[in-house]
Amino acid sequence: MKIDKPAVDKLADLAKLEFTDESKTEIIQDLNKILAFVEKLEELDTNNIEPLIYMTEEANVLRTDAVKNDLTKEEALKNAPVCDSDYFIVPKVLDKK
Repeated sequence: MKIDKPAVDKLADLAKLEFTDESKTEIIQDLNKILAFVEKLEELDTNNIEPLIYMTEEANVLRTDAVKNDLTKEEALKNAPVCDSDYFIVPKVLDKK
């Protein structure tokens, strides 16, 4: 399979993207390289290969949760553009209409 300009135009339309002609040329080359690599991978015999679920056999090493107060309210509000004594003040986003 080869990628051509109409295929890139269709992909751009589906993705709601706009490309210049120069960008389209680069994208065509890049996509063709990717497809050539995938075609090369398809040549491999993977019949006796087990699917890989995890990259390693190790389990996640998680730390225990510890409650701690690292940031005070005053420190959190210190760099806020607009705030009152307890809260950040932000512009209204939703109308109740």
